[in-house]
Amino acid sequence: MANRIPRVPVREQDPKVRATNFEEVCYGYNEQEAQLEATRCLNCKNPRCVGACPVSVKIPSFIAEVAAGNFTKAAEIIAEDSSLPAICGRVCPQETQCEGSCILGVKGEPVAIGKLERFVADWSRENGGVKPVVAPANGYKVAVIGSGPAGLACASDLAKLGYDVTIFEALHRPGGVLEYGIPEFRLPKDKVVAAEIASVKALGVKIETNVIAGRTVTIDSLLDEEGFDAVFVGSGAGLPRFMNIPGEHFNGVFSANEFLTRNNLMKAYRDDYDTPIHAGKKVVVVGGGNVAMDAARTALRLGAETTIVYRRTEKELPARVEEVHHAKEEGIQFAMLTNPVEVLGDEKGWVKAVKCIRMELGEPDESGRRSPVEIPGSEFEIETDTVIMSLGTSPNPLIARTTAGLETTRRGCLVADENGATTRAGVFAGGDAVTGAATVILAMGAGRKAAAAIHEYITNK
Repeated sequence: MANRIPRVPVREQDPKVRATNFEEVCYGYNEQEAQLEATRCLNCKNPRCVGACPVSVKIPSFIAEVAAGNFTKAAEIIAEDSSLPAICGRVCPQETQCEGSCILGVKGEPVAIGKLERFVADWSRENGGVKPVVAPANGYKVAVIGSGPAGLACASDLAKLGYDVTIFEALHRPGGVLEYGIPEFRLPKDKVVAAEIASVKALGVKIETNVIAGRTVTIDSLLDEEGFDAVFVGSGAGLPRFMNIPGEHFNGVFSANEFLTRNNLMKAYRDDYDTPIHAGKKVVVVGGGNVAMDAARTALRLGAETTIVYRRTEKELPARVEEVHHAKEEGIQFAMLTNPVEVLGDEKGWVKAVKCIRMELGEPDESGRRSPVEIPGSEFEIETDTVIMSLGTSPNPLIARTTAGLETTRRGCLVADENGATTRAGVFAGGDAVTGAATVILAMGAGRKAAAAIHEYITNK
């Protein structure tokens, strides 16, 4: 019986070895392992996994082709719905989406959908890739702000429909959060990210870097002067939040956003780059999401003794279970039910410790999680010379401030309907710019929905 075959384990770097390098942790499946794992799929008549995928990849169909050894066909099936499969196979939270809905997971382990998607994407890249199917040019131009997952997905779908698409990227390399936010050991930049972006460009999409929307160009100028028929804003959420506690001004306090950007985009970990980065000997990372895990695991690889401080328990950690597991394997320490109240500095203005207070869980808050409550008199200090704040991010306000008629929420997110239409005609938005910091696959789903809405908008003009 297919459902009695145990889940095929995936090979990984030894924790003690990988804690000292930035090479990819997970090796992925080989052909034999992928085919064996694929035979576990029950090919359900009403596959819940497809409904749980934000871009609705035809999961049982591609897995059936993997089981049969038809890897090219499997890649073609995935490409119908996802333009970034090698990325999604690595960083999507499958355990709460497709794999979380797999019927095999009710009494055992779900099919390793993410690892199979990664295998197919990697195999396809190494064997010529999927030939894109693009409609004839229709004469319409669309501008896309941001080259992260939302922008790339939107641009891909529009290009396939025959649109002349130009992506405007603020940084010097395209990829958005895929490039600056996720470390090399989880998402290789040249082998994976650059290759997936090249596939998008192969559709005819143009990418202009070093263009800051709201400064270098404005949405008004794109629509009124540059001749674009619509604009999609997928500029992400790159504005970091801080705790606003005493001492955050000391040298050695970073946002996770800056710390990771220096390391991932600017290659601070490499000897052949001169990017300055201060990891110190002891690092405290404040937060419990995937970004906190990325920052902590990066600091560890730079030689620091690293502790993650989180105000709830491990059960409430928002990070992926796999990322927490990897962090623990590598030697990251966790201080749970702990919250910083002050950053302490020395006479030269550098961090020397973090003053914390112990917490206990009270009643559930609006998110459904139990609210942490301070325990009076429980203050203590953690010695450290670097503090990394990983408390979430918000959209950059520059675009909204320079575009008439573009409304934002109280938290600075662009107001858009379920299809991405904003309060300004012809302007659409999706991904973190609308939702605040979320996942790669949710941003991709928003980009695809917006592409369909843009097509309808232009068609009916």
